[in-house]
Amino acid sequence: MSVRIDDTDRKILVELQRDASQSLDEIAARVGSSKTPVWNRIRKLKGAGVIGQHTVLLDAEALGFEATFFVLIRTSEHEAEWQRKFLKALQDRPEVQEAHRLAGDIDYILKVRVKNARAYDEFYQTLISEVRVHNVTALLSMEEIKSTTMLPLNALSDN
Repeated sequence: MSVRIDDTDRKILVELQRDASQSLDEIAARVGSSKTPVWNRIRKLKGAGVIGQHTVLLDAEALGFEATFFVLIRTSEHEAEWQRKFLKALQDRPEVQEAHRLAGDIDYILKVRVKNARAYDEFYQTLISEVRVHNVTALLSMEEIKSTTMLPLNALSDN
């Protein structure tokens, strides 16, 4: 990490992860500082790339997205053109919430959020029509036990 993160920075980041809509005054009060130093630190952290885009977390189930599938993909294709097509197919699919390239027997794992199994099948049919894959295994999540976007900042030490 190229930017130095101290205890105050960590406290600010914890507050922003918890609720980025807080006012500077609220954050400053929670971290034991005043508004201007907090603003300067936030600006420094943004400039260093520690703080990325601001967004809102939506309740998927409240919006009707009741099914989460973890999709394990094996491929025998590893050429640059295949990878380009595969990455484009994933980026073009809003159902794909996460995609990771893995070490081991499985090449990729996707987290796919859809309304139901029929919607997953449509996603699957579209994906395999766009790119060739060797094997696809879909695992339906029966229950989400924990999901967070918050990083474990207490694990960081002063740099």
